Amino acid sequence: MFKVSSRSRSLRPAALAAVLVAVLVAPGATAQGAAASYRAASGVPTAQVARGGGGVPKPVAGWERDRLAPGVDLYQGVVAGRPGADHWTVTVRGAGGAHLLSKAAADTLAGQLRTAGFEPRTERVSWPRGANRAGLLGVRTRVVTFGGQNQADARRKALAAAGFDAVSEWTGGDGAPGTGLAQVKVAVIDPARFDGKLSGTYGPHVAGRENVSDMAAHSRALLAVNAGFFVMESRDGVPGAAAGIAAYDSELQSAATNGRVAMVLRGDGLRPEFRHLSTDLRVRAGDASAVIDGINRVPGTIRNCGGTGGDLPTERPLHDVTCTDPDEIVRFTDELGAATPAGEGVEAVLDRSGRVLELRPRGGAVPAGGSVLAGIGEGAGWLREHAAVGQRLTVQEKITDECGRQVRLGSGDDIVSGGSRLVRDGRVAVDFAADGIDRPDEPSFAYTWGLKRNPRTAVGVDARGRLIVVITAGRQPGYSDGLGLHEMAQLMRSLGARQAMNLDGGGSSAMAVNGRLITMPSDASGERAVGDALVLTRQAR
Repeated sequence: MFKVSSRSRSLRPAALAAVLVAVLVAPGATAQGAAASYRAASGVPTAQVARGGGGVPKPVAGWERDRLAPGVDLYQGVVAGRPGADHWTVTVRGAGGAHLLSKAAADTLAGQLRTAGFEPRTERVSWPRGANRAGLLGVRTRVVTFGGQNQADARRKALAAAGFDAVSEWTGGDGAPGTGLAQVKVAVIDPARFDGKLSGTYGPHVAGRENVSDMAAHSRALLAVNAGFFVMESRDGVPGAAAGIAAYDSELQSAATNGRVAMVLRGDGLRPEFRHLSTDLRVRAGDASAVIDGINRVPGTIRNCGGTGGDLPTERPLHDVTCTDPDEIVRFTDELGAATPAGEGVEAVLDRSGRVLELRPRGGAVPAGGSVLAGIGEGAGWLREHAAVGQRLTVQEKITDECGRQVRLGSGDDIVSGGSRLVRDGRVAVDFAADGIDRPDEPSFAYTWGLKRNPRTAVGVDARGRLIVVITAGRQPGYSDGLGLHEMAQLMRSLGARQAMNLDGGGSSAMAVNGRLITMPSDASGERAVGDALVLTRQAR
């Protein structure tokens, strides 16, 4: 498997293709053989095709490399497993829509299907080789195989009529070796040769969402990709706000999902630091102090968990879960761009010096240059006691890494969150448990979110300090299935990454060049509006 040499000046397209093919080919197959099998049918999504309306690009042989700027190269191509390995099938789900069951539950379901006149089979799903988990993850139950989606849909409807919860699935998305198809783009940025900056941006406001292509256009970015996780629905918090640590131009706009990996961008941002961060936030009124539980989120609502102060069901990260806490204080900044969320409790409105302007019911504007502290439960009680009009409150923010070292931000520094860690010190380092992806009582989540192939975005750094940004389309049978989380980690390592982390993915995955989208969105509605983005800009002349 090809690895970036410290002496090579750039990634060679042929070698890069071999790396990408090797990620998906069956054990024992050669990357060169797989590449040859698919070279004639390789669909290469070029910027020109993407600008033409997002249709499937015409076949082009081989891989393409575009020089976007001195020190910035973009590679584009397709990789695949064995020809004919994938097909349509129907998965029968268990209670709550679970794709994976225990062996006993899967056997029981298979028996019920046979009694109803269907021909089921059970398939063992194990953790990927080399993962920090091993053995059986769970068992899925499927009914026959089909040549086309129409036949699978017809069988799915028959199963539904018989009272079963079934879904048509393309096996290319399973994540099994030797299967699948992935449209992949790799941007390589050499800080020694590129005269510009990599930074995080959230668009006009912290609250609200915007397309990556729009953020790229507003920033006049050469290249842009989606960044961290964010809140999508109002039931989980403030839509558009980060679900994890976020700082822009040295100002914290979201507290950490404690212990999750993040990328710290200092100065020009071209030499990022990958650290597992936690935040310690407090408010003081004279000798009295209280914990600030979060920034720019709904009090009592912690998306992805990983908070502090008695959150339920856990203070550990738990991806795509919203934890709760009835006793909180949350800080809102004037970058919020919306009224603070209304509800029970009180708010202390502060001017830029921290002096209390008023104590009001929750829900209202954040003063320009000032902030708001919203309290519920015991947090509201503390504010009523200590936030009298005219009282000066002092907010203290501390960021620490996994070694307990304080992370200080200078002017212009940014932080974007991610998860999971993909590569640490040149080794694949996906920890499914640390990010709350591995849930012993819910194996389907690790399977659908982590093992199955999906659109994904990742960023890393090689031994020469070059940035490697990788994105793959997915959830589009016949065009691109995407990559599993562990496959993405293997790919980043094979490309020479010494450190790498996963960014938000799924329908959020998007890449824009010169403000124009060059990836195929997986959402039927098109490009998804996201919370923040990484933008690469040239130095102003």
